[in-house]
Amino acid sequence: MKDTQPSPPHRSHSVREQTYTTLRRHLLTGQFPPGQRLTEESLARRLGVSRTPVREALHKLELEGLVSAAGARGYRVPDESVEDMNELFEIRSVLEGHALACLCATIRAAELEALRELVEQAELACRQESLEIVFALNTRFHDLLYGLLARSRPRLHGLIEDMRQYVLRYRQHTLLHRRGVQRSITGHRKILLALELGDPGLCERVMRDHVREAREDTPTNDQEAAP
Repeated sequence: MKDTQPSPPHRSHSVREQTYTTLRRHLLTGQFPPGQRLTEESLARRLGVSRTPVREALHKLELEGLVSAAGARGYRVPDESVEDMNELFEIRSVLEGHALACLCATIRAAELEALRELVEQAELACRQESLEIVFALNTRFHDLLYGLLARSRPRLHGLIEDMRQYVLRYRQHTLLHRRGVQRSITGHRKILLALELGDPGLCERVMRDHVREAREDTPTNDQEAAP
């Protein structure tokens, strides 16, 4: 006789969380491009789950601003406006400026050296015109930097990682252009110097400038459409 008992609660919870996590990752990594329409049915087929966890995930993602409602049972991936991007980078500048000021009092010599090696590798890759490698190294620089923050300020670390995920899908395109690459590497050199000097005020200003320059190098769809 076929077993018709419902799935254990822990399994149901696991499917809901996995569905949400997978869809969120797809959105943040650009696998669903801006403007794409998303439906419960198509996503359920794609992920091999029922429509219920997909529906719950889409509701959560709508609250996060990663999808927007588009008719009955439908959603779409929103285009980021200039105002949206300005807000994201302003939040980043405040969080990351404060974070670097906190780190300057606790960072160790070996950790500074590891950051310096990443910058030097990025400079070499830039000279060799390997811009995708530069992008990966620059991402590792920030991964390492804020990974150090996780040990003492986990809440701040979590907020920063959320903001980085939102922005990273747009930054990849700018860091595949030489101007964005060079500005990013120069910014990392300034961050290293501020950390070596151990000046929290300087660290905060340098990081805020770095995030501001990243914003200038990051176009939105509105700007790309402009003549």
